[in-house]
This record gives sequence, structure tokens and C-alpha cells, in this order.
Amino acid sequence: MKKKRTYFAPTTAQQRDLLFTTWEETESVSKACAKAHVSRQTFYNWKSRFEEEGYEGLKELRSHAPKNPKRIEKEVEAQVIEMHQEYPTWGKQRIADELAKQNNWVAIVSPNTVKRILRDGGLWMPRQTLAKKSLVASADSRRSRANDQR
Repeated sequence: MKKKRTYFAPTTAQQRDLLFTTWEETESVSKACAKAHVSRQTFYNWKSRFEEEGYEGLKELRSHAPKNPKRIEKEVEAQVIEMHQEYPTWGKQRIADELAKQNNWVAIVSPNTVKRILRDGGLWMPRQTLAKKSLVASADSRRSRANDQR
């Protein structure tokens, strides 16, 4: 049976402050970690930020989320919306293909990105497929026939 790992909860600002205060006083990583109840790995994870920013850098955790997710340029978004308004019957694939054609057949956006841009702009209306339309139509005709027979 494997030994379970010990879970260390995220450190608090007070623990980090105590950790580095003790470390500066004793110059012992082991003693500082024992006093603050954190692992040595936690000490080394925070050490670089402490050396760069001091105690101020220990106050808040930083998010690991991307700060600037890859987004399409505003000009391309404007082109997608303009094409959709000019040709409302074009779908996401056709708009993506037309933009690629303008760019020497190099894809600028994927069809799903076109869909996202239009959805964010409130312009995307999901269409019913022919199969769904025929099912709805047949169900409606059955209902109307049933009502006529009553």
C-alpha cells in the first residue's frame, strides 16, 4: 500500500511573513520552515519573490491564469461582423473561407471563432437543420391531423 502524501494547505500571508522573518534571524531554512509550518519547497517557491519585492511581495498570491489570452484583433472581429451583416445567409464556414481568400488563402480565423465573435456580438442565431425541420414539420402535421379527426 502506498503511503499517502501530506497535504499542505496554501500558505497565508502571516505564515510567509513569519517564514522569512525567522529565516533572516536564524539564517536556517529548516528552522524557519519548522516555525512557520511549511515545507522547504514552499520556502524556495517564495524566496525569489521575497528577494525581488521584499515583504510586500509576500502579501498576495498571484493568479496563474493567462493575463492576455490569445484574442483576435478588433479589425478582424469588425470584418466578421461586417460580412455577416452584409451577407446574413453566410454561415461560419463561408465567412472564415472568405476572410482566408482575402488573405491569400491563409486562414485568419476558424469557423468556431467566427461563431464566437457573432455570438458575443449578439448576432449568432443557431439554425435548425433540415432533419430537425422535417421532424418538427411531421410532428406538426400529425397533430393537425389528430385535431381534424376529433
